[in-house]
Amino acid sequence: MPTAPMPEFPTGFRWGVSTSAYQIEGAAGTDGRGPSIWDTFAHPPGRIVDGSSGEVACDHYHRYAEDVALMAGLGVTAYRFSVAWPRVLPTGGGAVNPAGLDFYERLVDELLDHGIDPVATLFHWDLPQPLEDAGGWLNRDTAHRFADYADAVAARLGDRVKLWITLNEPFIHMSLGYGIGVHAPGRMLLLDAFPVAHHQLLGHGLAVAALRAHSTSPVAIANNYSPVRTVGDSPADAAAAAAYEALHNRLFTDPLLGRGYPPELGFDTTVVRDGDLDVIAAPIDVLGVNYYHPTGVRAPEEGAPLPFDLVPLTGYPRTAFDWPVVPDGLRDLLGWLRDRYGADLPPIQVTESGCAYDDVPDATGRVPDPDRIAYLEAHLRAVRAAIDDGVEVTGYFVWSLLDNWEWAEGFTKRFGLVHVDFDTGHRTPKSSYAWLREVIATARRGPVR
Repeated sequence: MPTAPMPEFPTGFRWGVSTSAYQIEGAAGTDGRGPSIWDTFAHPPGRIVDGSSGEVACDHYHRYAEDVALMAGLGVTAYRFSVAWPRVLPTGGGAVNPAGLDFYERLVDELLDHGIDPVATLFHWDLPQPLEDAGGWLNRDTAHRFADYADAVAARLGDRVKLWITLNEPFIHMSLGYGIGVHAPGRMLLLDAFPVAHHQLLGHGLAVAALRAHSTSPVAIANNYSPVRTVGDSPADAAAAAAYEALHNRLFTDPLLGRGYPPELGFDTTVVRDGDLDVIAAPIDVLGVNYYHPTGVRAPEEGAPLPFDLVPLTGYPRTAFDWPVVPDGLRDLLGWLRDRYGADLPPIQVTESGCAYDDVPDATGRVPDPDRIAYLEAHLRAVRAAIDDGVEVTGYFVWSLLDNWEWAEGFTKRFGLVHVDFDTGHRTPKSSYAWLREVIATARRGPVR
């Protein structure tokens, strides 16, 4: 339980949990689902830490009703899931696979039956492999195929999804997938990956129009943000920090809010056509903020391929991912967004916030995770402090409901409020689940008068 009473949150504050399709669904190749870039990327030896893939993952495709019951028991008011593009359009375009949409319709209806708002993310990194074969996000046509996909999903679910999120963390997908190749599709283009940024954002803007054609629900994007901490006090260190901030925190926000691309990195922007920036800046209703930790930055060595060097931040507790635990970084980030974008900034929802620890059942079968409780408590207090600072934050989603398949780390990193035995699929709520259940119940009851 909380070490001190939790602060009050605004009436109507959205309490949620998040997952993504490839990380939990499993059922690869089931009911007409086509291959994704992660199906392809995960199989060659050496790419995934434990040699696993998401072919089964948490088997959520078959156990979704059990997982919705866990959400209902937790008391959340919203569930952020992702739709697998290859389930809906197995080749990335062309004919819709009805069975794929049928699954998401069952999921959405199950959520609504339990009083939980469906929050649907359209792209969480699982690009259909045929689109990657044609160039992936380096190919402008992928943006248009994404709009077609958004249209198909919204035509079926637009009357029931309560919040649409177009893209999840386009910076991470660009940098890890196309920049340094440690995520699917495994390309190593460094800063030449800029077309991936532009085409993802163009796809976002086109999808906004497609969603609004079928749904009156608000539309958002979920960006990953990392406050930059300058390591060193030289002008070169300061310049490196500014360059990294432009890349990580502004590249996918400045153009969304009508400010164009930041010029600091000198990208070749010949892929940007007349009218593209207007499409990208289509008004959104919510900005999704995914926060995990700040980033230490210093000047690179002479001749380095990038204009910055990333260095570990010291003096903080660490998660099992070796990420620093810096709750005040979330408050700082939310304030930075307010100060930089002012009246152009829409309301914010924290669409991911969480931590990996090596959680194991004890002799009684319980799964104690006191470090996660401390993490969540501190980050919720940071959100409340940001609200007190004048930032409009209207929701908080924990990453993640379930221990899942964690991309290149396979099954070795556990983020869940619920422990999953990956051999049997058995779910066991952790102590953080019980803690958060009480926090949400208290918040939803409101203050005692």
